[in-house]
This record gives sequence, C-alpha cells and structure tokens, in this order.
Amino acid sequence: MNTKVSLTDFAAMKQRNERIAAVTAYDAPSARLADAAGVDMVLVGDSAAMTVLGHDSTVQITVDEMLMLTRAVTRGARRPFIVADMPFGSYQVSNTAALENAVRFVKEAGADAVKLEGAGSSLARVAALADAGIPVMGHIGLTPQSATMLGGYKAQGRTAAEANKLLAAAIALESAGCFALVVEAVPATVAAHITGALRIPTIGIGAGVDCDGQVLVWHDLLGLTAGHVARFVKQYANIGGAVLTALTAYVADVRNSRFPETQHTYAMADEEALLFQSEKATASSGARTEN
Repeated sequence: MNTKVSLTDFAAMKQRNERIAAVTAYDAPSARLADAAGVDMVLVGDSAAMTVLGHDSTVQITVDEMLMLTRAVTRGARRPFIVADMPFGSYQVSNTAALENAVRFVKEAGADAVKLEGAGSSLARVAALADAGIPVMGHIGLTPQSATMLGGYKAQGRTAAEANKLLAAAIALESAGCFALVVEAVPATVAAHITGALRIPTIGIGAGVDCDGQVLVWHDLLGLTAGHVARFVKQYANIGGAVLTALTAYVADVRNSRFPETQHTYAMADEEALLFQSEKATASSGARTEN
C-alpha cells in the first residue's frame, strides 16, 4: 500500500498475523530509503546518541537533538509511521514535563507517536500522553536508558520471576494506553507469551520470531557499526567496508593527481580563455606599476 500507515493498520496487521517491518533512521536520506523499501514504521531512536553523535550510551542525547533528527526523518519518509524516542530526562520528572516534551515531538517535528521506556512511573506518563491524544509506544526488556540499573546491556527475563515481571509490565502498559510495545533482548519463549497476552502488537529486537514485528538499528543491519554488535543483529550489508574502500581510493587519487579528470571539470571557450589571459596580464602589469 502507498497510503500513510496508521495506528489502525498496526492493530489490523496483528489480527491478520501480518508482520510489521520497522527500522531506526536518523536523517532524511535514510528515511527515504526506508520508505522506498516498504518499511511500515520508522523509529527515530535515541540510539542516535551512539550511532550518529558518538556518545557511549543513549543517555547524553538531548530533546533538541532528537527533535532535529525527527524533523529530518519526517521530511524523508512519507508512508511509514514515525515514532520518536523521548530521550532520558524528558519524561521521568513528571506527567507535565512528559506532556510538554511529547507535544514538541508531534507539533514541531511531525512525529506520529513517541516512545517511552519501562513501566513503573512510565505507566502514569503513558496514560497522561494517551489522554492528551498522543500515541505512545512502550519499551520493556533491555531498556538502554536504565541499562546501568539492569546490570548492563544484557538479556532480561531469563528467570521465571523476571519473565513474570515483564509480562505484568507489558499488560500494564497496554492498559495504560500504549498502542504497541518494543520487546528488547528477551528470551523468545517469554516474548511469545507476552505477544499472545496482548491485544496491541509487539515489536521485537532480540526477542524471537513470534513478535508481531521486528526492528533493527540502521547502522547495525547495514554494517556501519564499528566494533561489537549484539548477537541478535543480522547484518544485511557491509556498507561501512564499501565506504572505507571508496574513501581510500579517493584519497589515493587526490594525492597522486588522478582526480579530478577532464570529465569532472568545466571548459571555457578558447576566445574567452585568450581574453582572460590578456586581461590578466594587463591587470598584473598595472598592479606592479602602482607598487
């Protein structure tokens, strides 16, 4: 379909057992490519703190930075549903602060929805935003903004007690008003139970094939991430390697005067070139006389 993806489309896709394809993006060119590929949902993730801005975690990125990235994505993607991550500190303080910041993502950046991490106090935030008419996506399992409290970037829900807590959190977030739920780094069997227990769709990342949809980070799936990537990442291309090869060749061509070639330069009519040389010589002679 070429029409804009809506909230009701996601509910219908879950009913039809039709998988939802989601990806992160952080700029207009990436968003255009995601749109052309048929992606249903684009998440402007706070993972941009690491993938784009070079930070060590997601915590450092600001609301203004996320707004800028979201605006870029909404300019590039027309059909996909755009979800903006609310960064750390933008919703934890109070319902009022959460609502003020969420309104900015919708009104200033054109996002279709926002995403919050965790349950707990986030339940009240979800309810407040939903009551104000702002669609909210939840996020359970490995929640990067609170990774330190979780013992680092590692799988969650690997014991029966932890799994039951995740299930309870998922149900509570649905009741609070979430339209969908990201389930990250959770055993497949746990994610499958959560998916079956909810009326809203689940979007898995490292949570097995039984989720209603999947999301991967742009840089991870395209091979643009330097160093370690999570075990749940499937690399569909090695764009980073191709870019490095191209840049290395460019540097070599510049240093050896192989670039630019004739086809990369602009020509000048012979008579204009002769006139330029004549006028240049006259101007240079006059300048020397004055000195």
